[in-house]
Amino acid sequence: MHIRDLTQFLAELSENNNRAWFVMNKPRYDILRAEFLELVTALIADISKFDPAVAGCNPKKALFRINRDMRFSKEKIPYKTHFSAAINANGLKKPSQGGGPTYYFHINETGTLLLAAGEWMPPSERLRAIRQHVIDDAAGFSKLLKNKKLKETYGDLQQEGKLTRPPKGFDADVPHLEYIKLKNFIVWREIEVRKVADLGKTLASDFKDAYPLVTWMRQA
Repeated sequence: MHIRDLTQFLAELSENNNRAWFVMNKPRYDILRAEFLELVTALIADISKFDPAVAGCNPKKALFRINRDMRFSKEKIPYKTHFSAAINANGLKKPSQGGGPTYYFHINETGTLLLAAGEWMPPSERLRAIRQHVIDDAAGFSKLLKNKKLKETYGDLQQEGKLTRPPKGFDADVPHLEYIKLKNFIVWREIEVRKVADLGKTLASDFKDAYPLVTWMRQA
């Protein structure tokens, strides 16, 4: 994957986010997307070595489209300024589709590599199941939070957007209340992609560190 070419293309796209520019530069995009597909294909194979459940994930379907959905957005720019992919056992990218625990990464126009694992904004029934799993497997969840590799690579579960009070149907004295207030159950980290010596190896290694979270969530 030619990272410098990718970030250069995305930087130019962010400054010229319109259809005319994109059409003129589509040959560049097609080459970069093909390289990104190769990266994701190899990554699925590498993840499958420690997580066989994702072996059947279709790499083409794992890639997100670069076109933005502008139907409900106030920002009417037509294209995303990052390349992204989501890998999971169900082959469903969107949380609303019930994709389950997912390995996600993207590279954006500033050259930032973001890696994440878990579930972002899961549907209400799924979120309730995860919260209940925290209670039912309080000891297992405590062990997960203390996992050395997970903590070293990602730190704690992300706390952004959590509820201020216990969610409906959950008492204030339940185990791990602060985690039950979460709307998302994910870990993530950001790296300057130019500092990454081997992108595929780094992605596979960091996702392996997140595997304990993925397996715990699959039990919910």
